[in-house]
Amino acid sequence: MTSQTQHSPPANLVDSDCDDLDNALVNREMIAILDFGSQYSELIARRIRETQVYSEVLSYRTSADQLRQLRPKGIILSGGPNSVYAEAAPHCDPEIWQLGIPVLGVCYGMQLMVQQLGGRVEATTTAEYGKADLLIDDPTDLLTNLDDKTTMWMSHGDSVTSLPQGFKQLAHTTNTSMAAIADHERQLYGVQFHPEVVHSQGGQALIRNFVYHICECEPGWTTVTFIEEAIREVRAKVGDKRVLLALSGGVDSSTLAFLLHRAIGDNLTCMFIDQGFMRKLEPERLVKLFREQFHIPVEHVMARDRFLNCLVGVTDPEEKRKRIGHEFINVFEEESRRLGPFDYLAQGTLYPDVIESADTNVDPSTGERVAVKIKSHHNVGGLPQDLRFKLVEPLRKLFKDEVRNVGRSLGLPEEIVNRHPFPGPGLAIRIVGEVTAERLNILRDADLIVRQEINRSGYYNDFWQAFAVLIPVRSVGVMGDQRTYAYPIVLRFVSSEDGMTADWSRAPYELLEKISNRIVNEVKGVNRVVYDITSKPPGTIEWE
Repeated sequence: MTSQTQHSPPANLVDSDCDDLDNALVNREMIAILDFGSQYSELIARRIRETQVYSEVLSYRTSADQLRQLRPKGIILSGGPNSVYAEAAPHCDPEIWQLGIPVLGVCYGMQLMVQQLGGRVEATTTAEYGKADLLIDDPTDLLTNLDDKTTMWMSHGDSVTSLPQGFKQLAHTTNTSMAAIADHERQLYGVQFHPEVVHSQGGQALIRNFVYHICECEPGWTTVTFIEEAIREVRAKVGDKRVLLALSGGVDSSTLAFLLHRAIGDNLTCMFIDQGFMRKLEPERLVKLFREQFHIPVEHVMARDRFLNCLVGVTDPEEKRKRIGHEFINVFEEESRRLGPFDYLAQGTLYPDVIESADTNVDPSTGERVAVKIKSHHNVGGLPQDLRFKLVEPLRKLFKDEVRNVGRSLGLPEEIVNRHPFPGPGLAIRIVGEVTAERLNILRDADLIVRQEINRSGYYNDFWQAFAVLIPVRSVGVMGDQRTYAYPIVLRFVSSEDGMTADWSRAPYELLEKISNRIVNEVKGVNRVVYDITSKPPGTIEWE
């Protein structure tokens, strides 16, 4: 098949959708990933899914019995920041080695496999970080069709110094003798490097070898099968009940709207709360698209004055978010009562959200699991206790790129599918300091020019995000022989794969020049344009 602020979970939202979908997944071929704290665990899952095989990240505490019930075709042990011989190091259930299921240990996962099966892991005098040439000793099974001296990404201070009985060395590097190992008979494999990162040139080929050749998986995880299964699950769960969806206009909520409308038709109600912080012409365009082109009814709730009034005098970015979220709740409560009653609240929760909030709470009155997170870009955080919904979250097993593919398959236009990430508080956090009507109008006009020019130039899809920021200072300028004292606009263009890290984009000078000229000439109140060349880290993508 985005760094956004997370709000406190509303304890009144009963989540009973998860078990239904998870039970369905038991019958699908899958690779289970046991997470030992690696920053790359989520990336491993994405790489598996790129082979069209389903993968799921589980806690390292998952028992052998639980894995037996899930019936994975393979198990991957992730990397992690610990040393396996440390007193508090995380260990997996040792019965996993007796399941008869192929296992691949990655970095820490390989070292844990070695230690639990009788080998030795020790601190090395020479740590190995970054790129290293993999010298292949056994080009079979895991390393089939990998080129000798292919580049792999290393990140370790410990190394395997003695192999367990039955294991053999598959590959080495200049500094690491046991860079890849295997017990072919028991189908246990380990690699000291990280095949999941883009820096590992043969990494995806190795993953495909494990998934297809060793685990004998079939490529059944596709957008078509997901859509069919999701529609079936939603219909079984919801029946003829009514569902409320807070529509934001982003790819997640829009894809969810398409999916739910196909599943339950007019039993879906989409509510778009126009808080006045979206980009120029976007609210009108969104409502028109859904009503006239997609034939999906949308309740357009105009609340711009309410949101602007709640920010009078507010300059702190966290206070802005807090007030916007609180006002959203107030409007949401009023409108849901007016339009309701509803039995279900639909959320565009994605798999990274699920991974980040894996723990659950229990409603003491019902004994049911309750929602642990509300989708942050909807700005719903802590709904009133008497406003109860069951949750329906059909996208909760998907990564962002998979959601885009589902959206395309459902007929969502590219202008929504490829829409750059946009924060829930919108332009309110792209205005540094107090948000006023004047500043919003200035930023909207400047932002529109940015979007128009990067689209005309054909560079839109080259950027992860490209937007304008207004900062609350003024500088002297000269326009038409007259002295000006006006705002600067900051252009922020970044490149990224997932938003967790980002680099400033080397946008063509011609493009920057055209944008700058247009903004200074067409946007009243601006006399200067600057370009932000800060990466993340140390900066963030958004300014607030």
